[in-house]
Amino acid sequence: MSANYDYYRIFYYVARYQSFTKAANILLNSQPNITRGMNHLESELGCKLFFRTNRGVTLTPEGERLYAHIAIAYEQIRTGEEELAGDKNLQSGILSIGASETALYGLLLEKLSSFHQSFPGIRIRISNQSTPQAVAALKNGLVDLAVVTTPTGVDRTLREIPLKYFEEVLVGGPQFAFLAGKNIHLRELEKYPLICLEKNTMTFEFYNQLFLEHGLTLQPDTEAATTDQVLPLIKNNLGIGFLPEDLAKDSLARGDIFRISLAETIPKRAICLVRDDRRFLSIAARKFEETLYHKNEIVK
Repeated sequence: MSANYDYYRIFYYVARYQSFTKAANILLNSQPNITRGMNHLESELGCKLFFRTNRGVTLTPEGERLYAHIAIAYEQIRTGEEELAGDKNLQSGILSIGASETALYGLLLEKLSSFHQSFPGIRIRISNQSTPQAVAALKNGLVDLAVVTTPTGVDRTLREIPLKYFEEVLVGGPQFAFLAGKNIHLRELEKYPLICLEKNTMTFEFYNQLFLEHGLTLQPDTEAATTDQVLPLIKNNLGIGFLPEDLAKDSLARGDIFRISLAETIPKRAICLVRDDRRFLSIAARKFEETLYHKNEIVK
């Protein structure tokens, strides 16, 4: 670009309104400065851009060709500026989150509801994924943030920030109600059909490690792809299984399922924010990150 941006900006307004005076008023400048700028532009481009008359100005053929390009470019620039202004004021923008199911129902939906009420102009994209999938999407730049459950398996390139700790309980359906009054050991679970998330999930890895620590092998009879599939499988007596306490509480209160006491302690897990500090977050993502932290009690 041989001429500077200011000259093309002046040219856009002079051509659009066919007047040096109107262009000067819009640009809060003086008419002599506007005229001088257009003389410089014509000199640098080596051609006349305007026919000057007492009634104003009209474009020469060369001016019309230039305006066809400048008008498109300037409108795009102005649209970009308006979008950035909207983003800055949180009146527009996009927030993209990868979330595991337990994190979605255990914390994220509540936070998204609060965020959406405050900033309804922000478009929200949620990818409901397993923890490994959500973390991979974050590393590949497909989402702004990941909200998942431990263990996350993240490496040193990512940062894991606990948001909420939760406990899981062992539960069974009506056919296993006789276990409700007993205190059983992990090794006794081999007697009963066990329901668990499938092997490519971090939940399976969590329980696999728990069983190994007690000299046992985790061998579920039924594997589910998502947490919300586990509850109906338990309700329909396909086996017993572990569920986050918050997810099980309503069904426990109704008597659809029964809590089974376990002699061994199930370690607490956490819903975590995972972020890539190498990537610059959008204004919307940074604001939502603040929402995640706000009034969040981190109790171990």
